[in-house]
Amino acid sequence: MISASTCMDIFQQSVVDYHVHNNVDHPIQNPYPAHTLEHLCYQKNWIDTVQWHLEDIIRDPQIDPVAGIELKRRIDRSNQHRTDVVEQIDDRIISHFSGITPAASAALNSETPAWLLDRMSILVLKIYHMQEQTLRKDASPEHILKCNHKLSVLLEQRTDMIQCFDELIADVQAGRRKIKVYRQMKMYNDNDLNPVLYQQKSGK
Repeated sequence: MISASTCMDIFQQSVVDYHVHNNVDHPIQNPYPAHTLEHLCYQKNWIDTVQWHLEDIIRDPQIDPVAGIELKRRIDRSNQHRTDVVEQIDDRIISHFSGITPAASAALNSETPAWLLDRMSILVLKIYHMQEQTLRKDASPEHILKCNHKLSVLLEQRTDMIQCFDELIADVQAGRRKIKVYRQMKMYNDNDLNPVLYQQKSGK
């Protein structure tokens, strides 16, 4: 089973690869074999990285309203794609433990491994961009000091999340904890669940 440190390294690689071109429309070039957990982790972070920059762009107060609406819809599609990939990662991890029978005393973990990886992927982006802030030449000393403090907190979170992920995987492997996958069941993108969409479809 993949380790937290390996996942973090893959996320970091994706962030660095994206910033070679730093373009939200640059196509992904996933270096890992298809149908592997590594491939999914790289894809997951690439989605997060592109969406991070889309979120920056849409906050431009001078953005054209029509372009802003299209960008919001692109972010919605990205969110759905992100959720789909997280669930694929969970499917892969859960299948790895299919032969494990949890102990009768096993505690149910509310967060699945893939959703913890989702937080770790975002954390890598926060660290990358906070570190950028600490290197700015046009910022005040107060800004740099504040960002260095925030960076130290983020790095501590990184250590904690690595530990939490590896402990969760070890506990599931040993039958001490069990996990369930609950699909997100997002409604806003669904033509049959979003009332604005299904009412338009029915002509009401």
